[in-house]
Amino acid sequence: MAVIVVTGRGGAGKTTTTANLSSHLAMKEYRVLAIDGDLYLPNLGFHFGLDSVTYSVHSIMKNPDLDPEWAIYRHRETGVYVMPGSTQLQDVIGISPKKLVDVIERVRYKFGVVFIDSPTGVPFDTLPTFQLANYQIIVVEIERSPIYSFEVMVKNEIEKLKVLGERYKLNIGVVLNKVRESEEVVDKIIEAIENDLGVPVLGWVPFDPNVPASVNAGIPIVKYMPNSDAAIAFKEIGDVLDEWIFG
Repeated sequence: MAVIVVTGRGGAGKTTTTANLSSHLAMKEYRVLAIDGDLYLPNLGFHFGLDSVTYSVHSIMKNPDLDPEWAIYRHRETGVYVMPGSTQLQDVIGISPKKLVDVIERVRYKFGVVFIDSPTGVPFDTLPTFQLANYQIIVVEIERSPIYSFEVMVKNEIEKLKVLGERYKLNIGVVLNKVRESEEVVDKIIEAIENDLGVPVLGWVPFDPNVPASVNAGIPIVKYMPNSDAAIAFKEIGDVLDEWIFG
């Protein structure tokens, strides 16, 4: 099964969500691979302390003769297998995004779940990866704003990304992240998404100042600080995802 994680705006916590949901499933003893599909601004490696590696997804894309497993690293603390991207400019220049599909195809059969951390916005460059996915998670950051303002944002953000998922016949779900509002306000937001757009909300994650510390440590917060508010929320969403995928 392949899960592609997307968002409409930078800073929403897409990569944090990818790292923590993949970690939670790996800690439940699923064999999980997390791939950095954000080819021009890769960040997934930082979340697992893999910011300086010998081989990356870019290495395999540039040289298909390389064994793709050379670019896969098992995260000791969580058990996630990670294929990070390269942060070096020379590795990014001249790559063909279409080759990412070939890389994923070469490794996906060895894993029960594959997470693909997609670029921010409508990912035109890596759109072919959608044809490999079964599930789409849309990550939305909830700001301090009136409900009517949020509904406008929903139409400009979730609806566009939802169209992509529908085009490729994916199961679509939403995760609300960095939530600062009261539970009553969040309930209204969830109701608007589920009723007006017909997309289930898998759960919501409260704003938690401990998350940046976990990123700096290279250990997703579900493992780094498992009793924190964000960790508890990510684990609950991970359980919903587990049920959603494996029933």
